[in-house]
Amino acid sequence: MRAIGIDLHKTMFVGCILDGDKKEFHQYKMKEIEKFADSLKPEDILAVESTGNSHYFTEKVKSKVSKIVVVNPAQFKVISRSVKKTDKQDAELLAFYLQKEMLPEVRMTDDYSSQLKSLTSTRDKFVKARSVLKNKIHNILNYQGIISKKEDFSSIKGLNRVLELKLGEGTKFELEIIVDEIKHLNENIARLEEKINSMGSKMKGFENITSIKGIGAKSGTILLSIIGNINDFADEKKLAAYFGLVPKVSQSNESIHQGRITKHGSKLGRTTLVQCSLIAKKYSPYLKNFYERIQKKRGSGKAIIATARKLLSIIFNTLKNNWVFLDFPNFVLRQV
Repeated sequence: MRAIGIDLHKTMFVGCILDGDKKEFHQYKMKEIEKFADSLKPEDILAVESTGNSHYFTEKVKSKVSKIVVVNPAQFKVISRSVKKTDKQDAELLAFYLQKEMLPEVRMTDDYSSQLKSLTSTRDKFVKARSVLKNKIHNILNYQGIISKKEDFSSIKGLNRVLELKLGEGTKFELEIIVDEIKHLNENIARLEEKINSMGSKMKGFENITSIKGIGAKSGTILLSIIGNINDFADEKKLAAYFGLVPKVSQSNESIHQGRITKHGSKLGRTTLVQCSLIAKKYSPYLKNFYERIQKKRGSGKAIIATARKLLSIIFNTLKNNWVFLDFPNFVLRQV
């Protein structure tokens, strides 16, 4: 069995093949990837760092080898801390630690989930860009002594009222540009949401997760695109760790200290989960009582994070057991 480490770049890659005592280096241009794939053997194992084009690379070669490990470069400190750093050395280190089974692996979701994840990420960026522009309008008007609220710019009517204000030539021109951009963002966000909801409704587990009161079509799609195949997670603790909802643990001698959550994984996933938790606890007596009990002891901030993790546990069991709720607040399941 050969262990192959790949140092991947945009236009080329370097491979190191370790086969017993033998060591070989090969360099290819990205357009030669099929030539490289044809040189692989079915029993080979391969490691590549997670980069912008690692998905493309793995899709091209995965059928040719027995196993591919996509490595988290942030966690694989050996490469980043190397005093002597070359493409060949990086590839060799990947191959060496692949043999030892000591590489921190990045979990790869299926192509459909990846597409949805990218769509939801783009929507999130557009929403944030729109918020920045609304804040800019608010600040411009405030500078002119005009009192406004940011929610005044959430409708077309509100945006058009801004353009009717009597202001200086430069200010009026700036506001016209900003308002026009917000309108374009509104249109594109609506288009993205339509596509996200359409694709999300076809995902395995969509009916299950959206039967949980507090998780709508868009939120359910975001969460499913991040989770991917629920069977990749051995238990709910593994899923919580994937969402970055487990505490950091530091140990010195016999003392063990648990700190704040790690925040590993998708920020959008955590934000969506927290938003769903805030809604779900309004309907579910179980989640409401859990939240209030933690709130009294540790405050509202930690209570909502704990509730988000509790909801994630429910999501895990719902997807794992193929549950569909007829009445989530009372935990009544549809008979399959």
